[in-house]
Amino acid sequence: MNYTIKQLSDLAGVSTRTLRFYDKLDLLKPEQMNASGYRIYGPKQVDLLQQILFFRELRFSLKEIRQMLSSPDFNRMDALTEQHRKLKDERQRLDQLIATAEKTLAAQKGEMTMTDHEKFEGLKKEMLDKNEKQYGKEIREKYGEETVNKSNEKLANLNKEDYEASVNIQNEMFQLLQEAMRIGDPASAPAQRAADLHKQWLGFFWSSYSKEAHAGLVQMYVEDPRFTKYYDNSVGKGAAKMLRDAVQIFIQ
Repeated sequence: MNYTIKQLSDLAGVSTRTLRFYDKLDLLKPEQMNASGYRIYGPKQVDLLQQILFFRELRFSLKEIRQMLSSPDFNRMDALTEQHRKLKDERQRLDQLIATAEKTLAAQKGEMTMTDHEKFEGLKKEMLDKNEKQYGKEIREKYGEETVNKSNEKLANLNKEDYEASVNIQNEMFQLLQEAMRIGDPASAPAQRAADLHKQWLGFFWSSYSKEAHAGLVQMYVEDPRFTKYYDNSVGKGAAKMLRDAVQIFIQ
């Protein structure tokens, strides 16, 4: 079945402006332009739009989507299989958070007693899923599947006290990094204390520690724009570089 741009817009629940924008980006071209100059979309374009919207729901950028769809290695069946897996993971994550919220509400009403483990179970799962989605590929390539899996297992098993301690240590580390940045010296006392706290923070998640792995991690903070952005937003511009330089001095 063929559709005009308005018909496809109504069918997919996106605006005609969005479809025109996808056309401009060479992301979704109409099958043809009719004699009146209207865009006409066929079955192939309908399937392609569904694929694009799936990718968008999984938070891929339009640039990333265009690169994937234009790749000679792109396979629609493989892409849908992977999307299905990710959507199931997302549903599991949301179900865990909903369950935690419901238990918390019931506990507040006096209808049940919530264990400390239950209070943090959903939040830790949220942290694990977020880290995996944002940084999983790079971390696994750098440190290997076994190391990352052990780290995730350690985080999942953190008790309430250790979880809260890890959050407090990270917050103190951020404050010291801010002070170190004002001083401008990675060898300063605040910077070195921040490096030490970063090592302590890693202890909550790493099954073993080495100076080489520590140095490699903070170097990745600088090289990977996602990590850099996280530290810039949490502490201030240049925070990732300050931490890297401080750790390099700290581990000598």
